[in-house]
Amino acid sequence: MNRIHRLPPALANQIAAGEVVERPASVVKELVENAVDAGATRIAILVEFGGKKLISVEDDGQGMSADDARLALERHATSKIRDAGDLAAILTLGFRGEALPSIASVSKFRLRTRERGALSGTEIRIEAGVLVSEREVGAPEGTLIEVADLFFNLPARRKFLKADTAEAAQISRLVTQMALGYPEIGFTLKSRDRLLIESPPAGSSEERFYQIYGDRPDLVPVLKQAAGMSVTGFAAALAEQGPVRGPQHVFVNRRLVKDRTIAHAIQQAYSVATIKERSPEVHLFLEVPPDRIDVNVHPTKAEVRFLDQGLVHEILRRALVDSLGQGSAPELVLRPGVPLAGTLPGSAPLPWSFEASPASGIGQGALAHETARPDQRFGIAAGTETVASLIKPMAPLGQFRNTFIIAVDEDGIAIIDQHVAHERILFELIAERLTTGRVEVQAMLTPVVLELTPGEHQTLLSHISELERVGFEFEDFGGNSLRIGGVPALLEWNKCEAVLRAVATDLDGLSPGAGVDVALRQMAATMACHAAVKANDPLTREKMQYLLDELRRTSHSSVCPHGRPVVLRLTRREIERNFERV
Repeated sequence: MNRIHRLPPALANQIAAGEVVERPASVVKELVENAVDAGATRIAILVEFGGKKLISVEDDGQGMSADDARLALERHATSKIRDAGDLAAILTLGFRGEALPSIASVSKFRLRTRERGALSGTEIRIEAGVLVSEREVGAPEGTLIEVADLFFNLPARRKFLKADTAEAAQISRLVTQMALGYPEIGFTLKSRDRLLIESPPAGSSEERFYQIYGDRPDLVPVLKQAAGMSVTGFAAALAEQGPVRGPQHVFVNRRLVKDRTIAHAIQQAYSVATIKERSPEVHLFLEVPPDRIDVNVHPTKAEVRFLDQGLVHEILRRALVDSLGQGSAPELVLRPGVPLAGTLPGSAPLPWSFEASPASGIGQGALAHETARPDQRFGIAAGTETVASLIKPMAPLGQFRNTFIIAVDEDGIAIIDQHVAHERILFELIAERLTTGRVEVQAMLTPVVLELTPGEHQTLLSHISELERVGFEFEDFGGNSLRIGGVPALLEWNKCEAVLRAVATDLDGLSPGAGVDVALRQMAATMACHAAVKANDPLTREKMQYLLDELRRTSHSSVCPHGRPVVLRLTRREIERNFERV
């Protein structure tokens, strides 16, 4: 008796459905991609009960003849490839020819279509993979597909679906992503009678982005072309004041994908400026020659394989690094309509020193009053200028509470956090030295014995080579002790114990697979933080000017290595507007 037998077609389709139809959003994805490939200019999606009860996708594409409609519901039937050679350069979103029969095998399915120029259309109804009816009908040009009672014949699969609202949210995210990728197509999404998305055809990606997200000054534009590839889009600015996590939409040849190479390039780009862990919001569009990418590596086409992963990684990383280096710094904005309240001169003096710069034209002395703020009238919003223009040569006026440098230039007033500014400067200085060798060492006249916990002792010894590169010289001194013979020249020797303990804690917090570069960057950030001037440190005007000048030379002036903002600005325009001069 044969133990191997052919599966019935209906069962084979249900198995195939398990690969491409995980949930209602999977159905929407397949149907919308087919509509895009059919040349649609408008796509309307309707769902009920999160797509469990009904999914309807209607388009104005080229439609199908009766013969093509029947073939489209057979497995491995497609108009998008004809031979093996076509697989080397896929130019469409769908091509496997499995989606429609798979969906029809697990639902009550209706296909209505009319080919462009045809006098009539075709309607086919299928229930659980079995043909129910086929007839000629009147229909608009294009295609309508309705999927009702998804998984009605597979209750075990249906019970794993999430709540209606969760499934509807997933569909909304998917349609948003498709709308971003195809701005020339109009998209609407309704959940029963509620309109969730309405994006008419747009003339550009920027216009479509504005339709969906509105004005987003917290994002910076990304644009780079190299080696026959291009990267465009938007990414979260380094000085973003919102959450450190956000949506990540990455399109490769207009196909939304999730790829480890791309994800790593994004992470690396942000780690250049800050060690702060973040999954930043990005909306990126990569164009790669189709013969240098394989999209046939996943049943749902969600993953891709690049012919040259290293090149793609470097181009994307560099595109982001370049954009972030010109990212927006926070702008101090006076909210309109709020009066400038304050006490009159001669009242209680401000609790901060004010040492005017001779170049400012303001005489020496103390400011006579402090502006009262019964309501919060200052907000932080990302500016639209680049860091290069925001961090222009500035003249320091003085310090606020010996913590913030107040400076002016032709564009307005800047408030600089002296600690994070100096931390940014030192971090980039250390990172630059590490690329060429090691940080300068200051030998100690009398070596210091440092007593540590067992964990700290073991962690530091296991990273001795990296610590030597950042300027520490030490050896095991028995027990849990280390004998320190040299410290980084930029550190005061009496801070070495605190720094080494902090480094040990930071290194313990790294993921097990973290590489040497990650450890070095963590050490550089920790050292920069401890070596930088602190809050409440009084600074001379010369020291303030030094910090401002050095800050302008850094690659990422808007944030410190830990992600805190460096500069807030009150622009001349904001000042004039609040004094009703514009």
